[in-house]
Amino acid sequence: MDLPRFTLSRDKASKDWVLREEGASRARRRFDTKEEATAGGVLSEALGSAGGSVRIRKTDGTIQEERTFPGSRDPKASPG
Repeated sequence: MDLPRFTLSRDKASKDWVLREEGASRARRRFDTKEEATAGGVLSEALGSAGGSVRIRKTDGTIQEERTFPGSRDPKASPG
């Protein structure tokens, strides 16, 4: 079973950080800062029990890192 995929990126218009599921137009959750969004347990809580894979982007739009929630569902064969 594939994990839902999400992206955490900066909204240029509102200047906040948006967690959005791939293909969705609406935000799952908004944060004032990237630090607030990535603080311990916050992303996991926002994803809920289904969990998911989150691509965290830098302000320039490039991918900084990818996190899997819960960690036990992280594909072992993936690089990094």
